[in-house]
Amino acid sequence: MNKTNTRNFAIIAHVDHGKSTLADRLLEKTETVSQEKMQEQFLDQNPISRERGITIKLAPVRMNYRKNSEEYILNLIDTPGHVDFSYEVSRTLAACEGAILLVDATQGVQAQTVAHYHSAVRENLFIVPAINKIDLPEARTEEVEKQLLEMFSIEKADIIYISAKTGQNVDKLLDAVIDRIPPPEGSLESPFKALIFDAFYDEHRGVIVYTRIFDGSLKKGERIGLTQSKNSSIASEVGYFTPFLKEESEISAGDIGYIVTGIKDIRLASVGDTIHKSGERVSAMPGYSQPKPMVFFGMYPRNTHDLQKLKESLHKISLNDTSISFIEERSSFLGSGFRVGFLGLLHAEIVKERIERESNLDILLTMPHVLYEEGDSGIKEPYIELTIYSPKDYVGAIINLCETKKGNMLNLSYYQNSAILKYELPYTMLVRGLSSDLKSISSGYATIDYELAGFRQADLVDLRILINGVDIDVLSEKVYRDEAMFLAREKTKKLKEALPKKQFRQIIQAAISGNIVAREEVPGQD
Repeated sequence: MNKTNTRNFAIIAHVDHGKSTLADRLLEKTETVSQEKMQEQFLDQNPISRERGITIKLAPVRMNYRKNSEEYILNLIDTPGHVDFSYEVSRTLAACEGAILLVDATQGVQAQTVAHYHSAVRENLFIVPAINKIDLPEARTEEVEKQLLEMFSIEKADIIYISAKTGQNVDKLLDAVIDRIPPPEGSLESPFKALIFDAFYDEHRGVIVYTRIFDGSLKKGERIGLTQSKNSSIASEVGYFTPFLKEESEISAGDIGYIVTGIKDIRLASVGDTIHKSGERVSAMPGYSQPKPMVFFGMYPRNTHDLQKLKESLHKISLNDTSISFIEERSSFLGSGFRVGFLGLLHAEIVKERIERESNLDILLTMPHVLYEEGDSGIKEPYIELTIYSPKDYVGAIINLCETKKGNMLNLSYYQNSAILKYELPYTMLVRGLSSDLKSISSGYATIDYELAGFRQADLVDLRILINGVDIDVLSEKVYRDEAMFLAREKTKKLKEALPKKQFRQIIQAAISGNIVAREEVPGQD
């Protein structure tokens, strides 16, 4: 089939705006999945993702669609909406020519809507704006339409009004994808060149890479090389996503497909690497910045005999989630365990739940910590550029909150009844619950997006907790000097309330830089 009838596109949106439901309708409309086999969130094969109602992993699918008696191939990549998984969106956009920008008619433009729109524009993608959930009684369609017109370079005539739930106007959206998003460019005659935008490890077949082919073609059995890792292997299988893997004899320029590489270490086939045929020279694709773990927890098995089982479980997960890092550590209080790095708090929750389910383990997570840089000039902490989207009625409360969180306002702008606030502040504040604090003071309306803004000098001291003179390392942390005394008293008071009585007296102490500054006591049982 001529590649002029191929469209590669993504669905981008804020969390809960209906991406997965729209993907379901597209699968139905194109008859990719029969109604008998259809289930909600069809592309979300992860059971935790289904239960939480959120997409946590990008999912590609190839659909066939007829328009005006012509057959088209539509390659869709569904994307996550939560800020912890924004890197998945950036990887997806590099594999596409266009994107459906989906906005909930009841909620309007949110923080991730803005972030994903600008990411798509940076990739020079063609945008198809769609307002979803127009069937709901609480839909504010006209108001949301005005938001799109004011905030983005969007024309009113370009907006498609849909209900992903009922299927209303979804056929018009498919037609718009075909009419507005250009076909992929590339030359079949040029040497084979493809970009890895995702990968997973199969214990029987090795690393299977998800790839966008930009030039040339590749057949099963041909030898391939990787530009960054310099590794080579044989493509033991190639094919497309239906959404399950479907083997084909060949994949070629313009396609989104997969390659079974046989490579046994996923780190040798990293996302963002360029694939070529062995013996052929091609220029490397720009690739991606690799996601870095930002939040670190101590992870310990409740049963010390499960340590090896926990290590195996972490290793298994890291094979398909290279954003996780872990090293062994020992706590004088909890024994042996691991220091595990995650992209954010939700990422940590999901991994913990996966380990407990898949390995039948009962595990403990210690307090979260951020990654500090320590050098001759002192300690530096990570900062983020935070974007807050909220109804304008809550701006005053949000400003007050951000000031207490050591925030520095960068910008404040208004659109109709909404406001966008930009702050630079320590990443630690997110770990301490800034997101839930914002939800609380805004009646649940405020949403956030953020990106790392580098490291800044921090005035930190060590706050250590002792019980009967024994240092409880899992409760110790670095804190800001100006908050240290308050946090020391708070911690000792909370521990007094939480610790069960024993036959002996328990003395709780907090020490700052080695000096005892707070003390509480749990009396022994009579």
